[in-house]
Amino acid sequence: MPAPPTWLRILSACAGGFTAPGARLFQQLATAWVLCPGRHTLTRLWSVIPAPVRHRYGAYARWLRAGRWSMDTLGRQLLGLLVAHWVPPGRVTLVRDDTLMKKSGRRIEGAGMYRDAVHSTRAHVVTARGLNIVVLALRVVAPWGGEPLALPILVRLHRKGGPPLIELAAAMVEQVTAWLPARDFCLVADGAYAPLIGRALPRTIVVSRMQRNAALFEPPPPRTGRRGRPRRKGARLPTPPQLAAAVSAWTRAPVACRGHILERDSWARPVLWYGVCPDRLVLCVIVRDPDGHEPDDFFVTTDGTATPARVAAAYADRWAVEDCFRNSKQFLGAEAPQAWVGDGPARAVAPACWLSSAVWHWFLVTERAHASWPARPWYPRKRTPSFADAVAALRRETWTLTIFGASPAAELRRENATTLLDVLAEAA
Repeated sequence: MPAPPTWLRILSACAGGFTAPGARLFQQLATAWVLCPGRHTLTRLWSVIPAPVRHRYGAYARWLRAGRWSMDTLGRQLLGLLVAHWVPPGRVTLVRDDTLMKKSGRRIEGAGMYRDAVHSTRAHVVTARGLNIVVLALRVVAPWGGEPLALPILVRLHRKGGPPLIELAAAMVEQVTAWLPARDFCLVADGAYAPLIGRALPRTIVVSRMQRNAALFEPPPPRTGRRGRPRRKGARLPTPPQLAAAVSAWTRAPVACRGHILERDSWARPVLWYGVCPDRLVLCVIVRDPDGHEPDDFFVTTDGTATPARVAAAYADRWAVEDCFRNSKQFLGAEAPQAWVGDGPARAVAPACWLSSAVWHWFLVTERAHASWPARPWYPRKRTPSFADAVAALRRETWTLTIFGASPAAELRRENATTLLDVLAEAA
């Protein structure tokens, strides 16, 4: 299937876990996934593959549902590429979250009723049927700056009655740390994953949000020499909002927040969050907007030497994974593949998450020196490319190769074809 050599090299570098026939199906399906307009059902992906090289539809359906391949193997090979290219020496930052991939139908394996975070509010919870997908992503700073990128490397399906989310999250982090035994890690996750600070994750510090009603304590007092069990916690401390109300000496410092520098007041102290991490102290960080426009934020980290500004910046970068979920659903149709039985539903969702990382990697490699995007009169202040720009660039390169590689120069003028390609790349 015609595709840019740079794109094919990425697919080949990550195809070590396939058989030879499976690698060909993977290359064709991955390229068609990026080029496919409209809904990304398997039948539409199949129709995008050129007829001369296309296999029977059943070959792709069987490969996706029960082929001899593993998303963990794909993730490990892509992680090696991403770390080698875009992660400087030092601590590797991972971002953790889960999302609902909506699926209709009663007989979809692994589906259930879950909270729909997009439509729910604090006072009103909306549920929807689908797959609860847990994602571990790599934080990458793009050469053009701005908001960091969250590139998925591991995907798991959370089933009702199966291992809880915290167990899945801990196992995924342990797997990644085993893949990179020479690196240290920082895991950033929202408040639902705060119990991970009580896990002994190898070479990993955790940054999360602290509950507003968290029961905090002083460190346990020293032993008195009397008989009996020693105390495991000290005096009860106020709740985080009460601590913030009592602070009189704030420290003001610039905080990097999603590509912007903001002035924030902060305060921190070690505490014992006994219900979550009873064996060691954690650092409670309170961040306040000096203008009073935003409510106070309460963070927690296992890194007792971290500055409040660094903790706040690390948690702010967590939002990149939300953008990743939107890109996977909106531009790569992660919810569209139709599979019902066995591991098919989860294996149909996972490639879309993997492809979002692969597309960004291709765009960073090919466009890092001159990242460009079409001008928009309604968006004159745009300074950084979006995932839609990355997908459009890959489509443009692929279609250019396809059209000019198969068309005589006398029958197709490059000026006309370039205009057509630009329109197709933006519309598809």
